[in-house]
Amino acid sequence: MTTDLKDVSAPPDRRRSRTSVTPYLLAAPMFLAVIVALGYPLVRQLLMSFQEFGLRQQFGQPPAWVGLDNYKTVLSDPAMLKVLVRSIAFCLVCMSLTMVVGVGLAALMTAISRWARLVLQVCLLLVWAMPVMVTMTVWQWLFDSRYGVVNWLLSHLGMSGMEGHAWTADPMGLFTVAALIVIWMSIPLVAFMSYAGLSQVPAEVMEAASLDGASAWRRFRSVTLPLVLPVIMIVGLLQIVWDLRVFTQIYVLQQSGGSTEDTNLLGTAVYRLGIGQGNYGVASALATVVLLLTLLLTWKYIATLLGQQKEAADR
Repeated sequence: MTTDLKDVSAPPDRRRSRTSVTPYLLAAPMFLAVIVALGYPLVRQLLMSFQEFGLRQQFGQPPAWVGLDNYKTVLSDPAMLKVLVRSIAFCLVCMSLTMVVGVGLAALMTAISRWARLVLQVCLLLVWAMPVMVTMTVWQWLFDSRYGVVNWLLSHLGMSGMEGHAWTADPMGLFTVAALIVIWMSIPLVAFMSYAGLSQVPAEVMEAASLDGASAWRRFRSVTLPLVLPVIMIVGLLQIVWDLRVFTQIYVLQQSGGSTEDTNLLGTAVYRLGIGQGNYGVASALATVVLLLTLLLTWKYIATLLGQQKEAADR
């Protein structure tokens, strides 16, 4: 008696084919939503940057194409170049200090007791969850020229001229307060993400380094840091993007006094050109320059991350 053998390989192949397509079908609505939500404004901004688009165009007059004139206006204006340099400097200072403090707190969380770590994490979570305007109000109270705690404390520590000192009246004082606020609001995310990376470092590796006689600093620099470097680079990338387009902190502090011309960053400059002056064409060109500058500053991070992923895949 003979038994017919059936080919059972085809159905699994079809199942694998259907399974391989399913994730893309499930993710398609999300990608379409992202493309519509981000793609249309970006295309609209790029088109507007090549047009003369002002208040008349807002009321129906067709915009005129001006080519690269808006970009020439942005790149040839000395005030805009000062804003550009000022924004890059502010971004790098805030990013560097945020990363140092955030990674330091993450390392501290790995070394302290469970209850101390819980208290620190709750404090960081409260800072992160606080709305921006509430944070701005609290910090403005702290640096108030008449009733601020900071002036009172500095004057009692012997620093002359701090009674009634108006921090936002001069550019350096305003940027000092703004940097403190930006760093304060950014530290929790950096600390939590860095702590998540540090907690994944194998205990066996740290124990082996300790048995070899490596000090705590040497273990952190030579063992821990290389293992969590991808996480730190991703966080640094996000900080550059966020700090380069900071708006709310600068805009609110500008309302407290001082010259807006000397304290404008890219975010407030785009706002004042577009909403304030109705010059949407030049504002769109400046916003496009901000986008290109962000890509330029983050390209090194992205290239390094892609290289690390390729090396990991080759292993």
